[in-house]
Amino acid sequence: MEAMLVITNLPDREQARSLARKLVDSRLAACVNILAECESVYVWEGKIETSLEVPLLIKTLGRHYPEVEAMILQNHPYELPEVIAVSLSNGLPEYMRWIATETL
Repeated sequence: MEAMLVITNLPDREQARSLARKLVDSRLAACVNILAECESVYVWEGKIETSLEVPLLIKTLGRHYPEVEAMILQNHPYELPEVIAVSLSNGLPEYMRWIATETL
């Protein structure tokens, strides 16, 4: 029952909310936090770019990662979206059990 935090960014709140609902509705995520818009500075195709993005923090289990990644890719407008998964080795035991209970 390895809990995992998956991080991605979308270009606006509407797309972030849509992806969050799909992940929770499909029971691939117990919770998705939609954070405040942030400014991202990055290199793309050899140039420094700046854009506003809406970060998502997706709480799931490691065994669901392939489906979570696939759903992000299917619903993401970027050519190369940020998808980072971090294993959660510690956390409030009751919360970690809740993640497991609320995902398939």
